[in-house]
Amino acid sequence: MFIGVGYVTIQVFESHSLKEKRRVVKSLLERARNRYNAGIAEVDYQDTWQMSGIAITCVSSSAQHADQMVAEILRFIEANVAFGAVTDLHTEIIPFD
Repeated sequence: MFIGVGYVTIQVFESHSLKEKRRVVKSLLERARNRYNAGIAEVDYQDTWQMSGIAITCVSSSAQHADQMVAEILRFIEANVAFGAVTDLHTEIIPFD
C-alpha cells in the first residue's frame, strides 16, 4: 500500500478579508473533493488573508497510481484557483506495510 501526499501553497490576490479567502478556498476544495476520491483540506495559513496551505492525501495499492492521483489533483488546483496563483508545491509517495 502507498500513501500519496501533496502540499500546495496558494496566494489569493483579490482577497481583502478572511471571509473572502475562505469563500475562494472552500469552493476550490469542494470541487476537488467532488471530483476526486482523496482527502483535501486547508492546513496552513488559516488566519492569513491572502495565503492558504492545502494538503492532499490518497491511498493506493500502486505507487504509480498514488503519484498520478496527487499530480492530477494538484493540476486541478493550479488550473482552478480563482483570483490567485500557486506559490509552492511538494509531493511525496510513502510506502506503508
